[in-house]
Amino acid sequence: MEKIGRFGDFGGQYVPETVMNAVSELQEAYERYRNDPQFLAELRELYRNYAFRPSLMYYARKMTEDLGGAKIYIKREDLNHTGSHKINNALGQVLLAKYMGKKRIIAETGAGQHGVATATICAYFDMECEVYMGREDMERQALNVYRMELLGAKVTGVDSGTATLKDAINEAMRDWATNIETTFYCIGSVMGPHPYPIMVRDFQKIIGEEAKAQLMEKEGKLPDCVVACVGGGSNAMGIFYDFIPDKSVRLVGAEAAGRGIDTDQHAATISKGEKGIFHGMKSVFLQNEEGQIAPVFSISAGLDYPGIGPEHAYLHETGRADYVAITDEEAVQAFEYLSKTEGIIPAVESAHAVAAARKIAPTMRPDQILLINLSGRGDKDVQQIARYRGVNIDG
Repeated sequence: MEKIGRFGDFGGQYVPETVMNAVSELQEAYERYRNDPQFLAELRELYRNYAFRPSLMYYARKMTEDLGGAKIYIKREDLNHTGSHKINNALGQVLLAKYMGKKRIIAETGAGQHGVATATICAYFDMECEVYMGREDMERQALNVYRMELLGAKVTGVDSGTATLKDAINEAMRDWATNIETTFYCIGSVMGPHPYPIMVRDFQKIIGEEAKAQLMEKEGKLPDCVVACVGGGSNAMGIFYDFIPDKSVRLVGAEAAGRGIDTDQHAATISKGEKGIFHGMKSVFLQNEEGQIAPVFSISAGLDYPGIGPEHAYLHETGRADYVAITDEEAVQAFEYLSKTEGIIPAVESAHAVAAARKIAPTMRPDQILLINLSGRGDKDVQQIARYRGVNIDG
């Protein structure tokens, strides 16, 4: 299945001729280095000494007591260098670019976390970095824009379309197609043409590998349920992947319902999407009656994407994973809840997973374990949440 980049009916390489050369070059390089001992040893060393892995497995005692159901553990990806799971993939891809002899890295970003992670690794490797970001997201995530510039990256605003993540991806693809010789496109999620969905998953699956080992050490058993937020789906795929063969483990993705899935202001792809082809892959997308990609909405810039990675579409279609829709209000309440209950301020993306866990945990038994993947920290979102609540902290 993986040789042709397919997950059942999903995945593939749907790109114009101009991009196909770059995709083929990348596929060949990844196949060469994915099992190369030197490459893997260097990546492990970077994970350990630069990203500070393994990330902590935290027992949420107060949350467990308050919800009165399953024992809750939190995988603390928010404690990684740069503040999210995005560093895992950025390290892997920029290291691969170095092995390929590329000097310039481009990336897209929504919430800014992938952009920050990519800019960070480019600074470390002394590489040129340009990040494409929708103008709307630049306003929502001004702090991360400055962080990227501080790290030496050029942040290019995108005004086309809805000026959000999908439009940033479009611009990055155009850049890549015209600068193939020198440029490596570092995609931030498990999406795009093959080999990206597999490659990004492989760089993120360390989350689930660690989580499984940590819970076996702490509890002597696997979790009964694993919950993660899903936009494109890299943090969720990262924690899900090692548990897929373990049929006793329920996998739950929390997607962005925005102002409600019965409105036209959401990004709930699995709930409301249909099969289609976009950004080089066959997957599930939010579309209008003519089959055009529909505008999406979420308080979370990181989940504000009209599609989902093809492996997630496959997990949904086969029934291996469940996907639930979480509204902005539910996510904000979860953001506040985790902050007050455990003293952990989550990214608003991750708060969608916390919101889902708040619903699921009370339905489970006290001898069961629920694991939340906390994909990022919430410093970047505090100002936005304050505005949402009508609190003026701008001075």
